[in-house]
Amino acid sequence: MAAEPWLMGASVTADVVGEASRGAAFFDLDKTLMQGSSAFQFARAARRAGLMSRRQLASDALANVMFRLRGASDAESLALRDRLAASLAGVRVRDLERLRVPVLARILPRLYPQMLRVAYDHQDEGRPAFIVTAAARELADSLANAMAFDGAIGSHFSDVDEHGVFNGQATGAFLYGRAKADAIRELAARHGYDLAASYAYSDSASDVPMLEAVGHAVVVNPDTQLLRLAREHGWEVVRLDRLRLGLTAFGAATAAALAGGLTASVIAARSRPEPA
Repeated sequence: MAAEPWLMGASVTADVVGEASRGAAFFDLDKTLMQGSSAFQFARAARRAGLMSRRQLASDALANVMFRLRGASDAESLALRDRLAASLAGVRVRDLERLRVPVLARILPRLYPQMLRVAYDHQDEGRPAFIVTAAARELADSLANAMAFDGAIGSHFSDVDEHGVFNGQATGAFLYGRAKADAIRELAARHGYDLAASYAYSDSASDVPMLEAVGHAVVVNPDTQLLRLAREHGWEVVRLDRLRLGLTAFGAATAAALAGGLTASVIAARSRPEPA
């Protein structure tokens, strides 16, 4: 049976340690491993490279906040996946690849040292560590390599034609909600991980299916709904982000930097940027 697209990045390194460990550790990215949103940092890099306009940056930042606050149904998630795929139509893969260095330069300083220590402790105890994110698989893979994780599971949005250009046709799953749980179950089945002995870390109620899929759930900087659920389930709560921002019109763009959970492709490059 062919692997789902989200597992492609994880499969490279998982074989090295998979059979030696009973459990694994799965980490959401935004507001869990890092302060704020990887999508917003990707947007800033894309804007600086001239691949998107100020109007697009502001619009997508606000959309990021609203999606984060109210979540999405399965139908809405699929619609978002289709929109993201369409936004990539005509964009060269090379142009996005060239953003990796500036994007990593923005994200790496925002990583929580405490969470890196947690991940490395898991590795030292025999549990491989994986990033599990709605962000684009390519970004997730780059981060996993830079952070010395064992792999990453990310979203895949659009196929590439023979010229190395995204065709805009939606493909693969958008790793949101139940899709994350499905992804870690498939990874565990492929490499013999015991999910009852595994750990999952997230800040958002949208990741409850992933948290419920493992034997040890930990919520990090939880939103209000997740904090309530954590108390009901007796899950450990970790608070690293003390800053609380009001979502006013003045503060919405700043809040977007603190709102995670969307793929970096939500602010993916367009081939014809609008004028600022």
